[in-house]
Amino acid sequence: MKRFFSFIYLLTIVVAAMATEYNVRHFGAKGDGTTLDSPAINAAIDSAVAHGGGRVTLPAGIYLSGSIHLKSNIELHLEAGATLLATSDKNAYDKSEPFNFPEYQDGGHTYFHNSLIWAEGQENVSITGLGRIDGKGLTKKDTEKAGNVQGGSIGTGDKAIALKLCRNILIRDITIYRGGHFAIIATGCERGNIDNVTIDTNRDGIDIDCCKYLSVENCKVNTPTDDGIVLKASYALKKAVACEHILVNNCLVTGYKLGTFLDGTYVPEKVNWVCGRIKLGTESNGGYKNITISNCNFMYSSGLALEEVDQGRMENIVVSNLSMVHVHHYPIYITTGCRNRGPKDVTTPSYGGDIMISNIVAQDCDSLAGIIVTGMKDVPLRNITLQNIEVQYRGGGQRSLSDKPYREQGTNYPEPRWAGPTPAYGLYARHVDGLKVKNVRFSTIKPDYRHMVVLDDVANDEIDIEGPIDKGAKKIKR
Repeated sequence: MKRFFSFIYLLTIVVAAMATEYNVRHFGAKGDGTTLDSPAINAAIDSAVAHGGGRVTLPAGIYLSGSIHLKSNIELHLEAGATLLATSDKNAYDKSEPFNFPEYQDGGHTYFHNSLIWAEGQENVSITGLGRIDGKGLTKKDTEKAGNVQGGSIGTGDKAIALKLCRNILIRDITIYRGGHFAIIATGCERGNIDNVTIDTNRDGIDIDCCKYLSVENCKVNTPTDDGIVLKASYALKKAVACEHILVNNCLVTGYKLGTFLDGTYVPEKVNWVCGRIKLGTESNGGYKNITISNCNFMYSSGLALEEVDQGRMENIVVSNLSMVHVHHYPIYITTGCRNRGPKDVTTPSYGGDIMISNIVAQDCDSLAGIIVTGMKDVPLRNITLQNIEVQYRGGGQRSLSDKPYREQGTNYPEPRWAGPTPAYGLYARHVDGLKVKNVRFSTIKPDYRHMVVLDDVANDEIDIEGPIDKGAKKIKR
């Protein structure tokens, strides 16, 4: 009798486990790479929802797909050997939703329903497994236009995963190839984790916009033509919302040629306007608060960028333990500005302060710009600390650049490439109140005849910098 009840108990567990897993092939999915399987996948999700939720599984195979509607209490699980392949048939994607509001951000940040996988207003949603998402049929262009009040098919199929206003999200272990405009975008989401995800894509890798209590950990993101891991605070929620309490930890960002990160050939891409990098901005209406970035590697990538230019507040930012090799354009860039891409009745200026960056090693850095720290004349950056940093530059800067005026950020798009070379090859700081530089060393591969450090309108500074003084160059110019 005891053995009988034990058997019944085990059988109950097995049946319960089977009841919460929904194999998409049981709902008509073929997995042959030619049949459009998204209707079957959505049917499996709807069945799971009707029974209180569960795991919707894609076993090994190639599943041609349009829009998939991820819903509450659903785990979409791609088993090893499974590929979710984005179709090139734009009619297979949902129409973009109405947005009856002036747009102050790119269309990719405004519309979500026209994605390969999307969810809005859901909770307890997961995308997991060792399978792959291939966005072959997605566009990387921002084709959506402002004023799309009624919704429509504009720009369909431009994001691999789009989550909006969701809670308790998990994206783990999957691989994304050719993710479209965004491989992953989460907007207005609370509590969640993106963990151990590998991305090799043709635009942005991971965008965290207007979110709170999210972590991005153990991810490898290759983005040869755009940003790798980006925090934003856009106007996509029709109001300014901060991106706050975010952790980025143990991640790798690279700028290899598309596809070569996944196939293991690791071919460096030509230097684009930007590639790889970890960035705050550019959309920054709501600002950034309580952000930690730690233990990350940059390879053939642009450097770290902290940008607040849309009248938000960027404060309480801690960055530590970064390794960079073959750095495009700059190693570290901190700026505020007055692009002010938002409602005209907002008059609060952008603000940045209480930022600490420490324990950074960067080798073979572009000679375009040193570390840049620039605020605005009437609203300086405040309390900026740079410590335990060693940077090796390629050098080659001419003496004529030493006293060349460097543009104010103002309303310009905040990208150093378009501002031109800095007058200092090591550190250029302007409009800063409270700049502490401790145990920082600069070196160059070739001689650089610009100033090592230029301080312009910098108050309350403590400067401790080591490095060679090339003939004809000054160590510090104030």
